[in-house]
Amino acid sequence: MSQSQQHVYYLGIGSNTNRRENIQSCLNYFLNSFTFCEISPVYRSAAFGFKGPDFFNLVTKIQTAFKPSDLKFWTQQIENIHGRDRSKPRYSNRTLDIDLLLCDDLVIDDGFVQIPRREILKRPYVLKPLQDLAPDLIHPLVQKRLVNLWQALMVSNQSSLELVDDIFTYQRCHHL
Repeated sequence: MSQSQQHVYYLGIGSNTNRRENIQSCLNYFLNSFTFCEISPVYRSAAFGFKGPDFFNLVTKIQTAFKPSDLKFWTQQIENIHGRDRSKPRYSNRTLDIDLLLCDDLVIDDGFVQIPRREILKRPYVLKPLQDLAPDLIHPLVQKRLVNLWQALMVSNQSSLELVDDIFTYQRCHHL
């Protein structure tokens, strides 16, 4: 892995099981592993595709020399540490779910890594915190700004997101 080329990633983080503890623990891994990490506001949303406790969702922006496949492997290890059970159905309770959403302007769909993540265009709990961090970022497939994608999604989707502002006292952490 080349240490010289830095990539900018946006990662979605969600949990509906011990939400506060699992998200805080996950963010501690990020903050201790990357020199740059920005954190969106946290949103509460209903479980999607099954009945279960509400999810807390947020997006982080990091810079790293990890290639997409290496970062995905690393995030899966963090999920595993938090008790992620991959034998459960796709739509089920999650101790921790970390998804690579965007990386630079890359487009990848190789069966292991999918960038940009399809859910960006469909799910308010993914798009809202993503556009909070980078409203003017252009989606590499549809070539539209995230803020415009958010506005269009809100016209067609009536799901509710609730801002959860008491979880973390910080939103941006830069380690120099």
